[in-house]
Amino acid sequence: MIGDVRTILQVSPSDIGGGAEKVALELHRSYLLRGLDPWLAVGTKLTDDPRVVRIPNAKSVPAWTHRFTDWADAVSHGRDPVSKGPAWALDRALRFTANPAHFLRVQRGLEDLDFPATARLLELTPTPPDILHLHNLHGGYFDLRLLPALSRRVPTILTMHDVWPLTGHCAYPMVCERWKTGCGDCPDLALPQPIRRDSSAENARIKRAALTDGRVHVATPSRWLMGLVEQSGVGASLAGTRVIPNGVDTSVFAPGDRGEARAELGLPPDATIALFSARSVRSSPFKGFETLEAALPLLAAASADSNLLLVALGEHAPDAHVGGVPIRFVPFADDSATVAAYYRAADLYLHPAQAENFPLAVLEAMACGTAVVASDAGGIPEIVVDGKTGMLFANGDAAALASAATALLGDGELRERMGAAGRERIEREFTFEQQADRYLEWYAELAEPTHARTRAQSIDAATK
Repeated sequence: MIGDVRTILQVSPSDIGGGAEKVALELHRSYLLRGLDPWLAVGTKLTDDPRVVRIPNAKSVPAWTHRFTDWADAVSHGRDPVSKGPAWALDRALRFTANPAHFLRVQRGLEDLDFPATARLLELTPTPPDILHLHNLHGGYFDLRLLPALSRRVPTILTMHDVWPLTGHCAYPMVCERWKTGCGDCPDLALPQPIRRDSSAENARIKRAALTDGRVHVATPSRWLMGLVEQSGVGASLAGTRVIPNGVDTSVFAPGDRGEARAELGLPPDATIALFSARSVRSSPFKGFETLEAALPLLAAASADSNLLLVALGEHAPDAHVGGVPIRFVPFADDSATVAAYYRAADLYLHPAQAENFPLAVLEAMACGTAVVASDAGGIPEIVVDGKTGMLFANGDAAALASAATALLGDGELRERMGAAGRERIEREFTFEQQADRYLEWYAELAEPTHARTRAQSIDAATK
């Protein structure tokens, strides 16, 4: 037990997924190893961990709703999503019949919040949780409108892994600044999380009420994102805030033999390998693959090395060539040891993100002693010290990316020096143990007033 904290309930879209899901699962496992009573409630369960429980949204709606939704899914399977023929009309009719209110809400451009099992979230653990720790709340599984009520019942922390809680729908607003004043007149409805019509102002109003009407504490991994919280005007109305950086398991993500890693992964032993790792490498509008594609011809032209290979970890796709540089796409891997082997196999790690918070990929590469070239987006400059633990380039500047990569690929001694400095920085500031310790310290601070009130109430009742 840490202070008055024993039972910890975390909430996440899934137990396996991108960086946010990985943070939640690793914290969950760390708490279990420390002798606590952790639980992870998810919208989609993919592991067999008995302490990971699925939020029972499916059981909270009538059977006929499921039946019509299943029929709609069957109709739409394999259909061109742009087509508006008979199948499209039947799909819409079935979804309207399944749940008219929900259908009309989504068609209006309001975000999907109809998940009634959220109201029973605190009943999913055998004993009432001492702390409720929320991670990404988008992903179609959580009713944000119930957050104030939950936060009044138990100390609640929301870790913001992106900007979605501050916007009318998008995870990152890119160049738009309407989120500062409540959104509306959205310039890009298709940015994840997409909406059908521009109800961004109403969505933003709902989110602000959810964050400020209760007693929600907000954590951000980066100072950059906490700055956005403050700029939005929400920060002053929160119960509390704290910047807690992401961390990595330095026993798994550690330097190792490059040749052994390449042999393990089936990568060519004599190639000069640059690595890029991200979930949905090509399709995400935030990861900057287009900047990397534009940089490759420049990199190839500036380098005398004809054995350059780009490995793109995070998407299943056929091998390709861009500007004379071969690209090998590798499907997403949820096994940390495999991911660490890719970092060790690489000569250089590239991270061209256009929008980013505090990426685990950069932390993991540095922990493996691999030199990093990354954009200056979001919180990345809080990780990479330009010229010391890696090299930064201006967001979206393909020529600058190519120049930095060329400099490092042409100087093995500099790569080794920056890789070693990166590993030292991770060990000093960004280990997973430090991240878990910081959250546990905060849990204890938040739970103490709650337990003190409970003890006082018990004593008062006993004396009457």
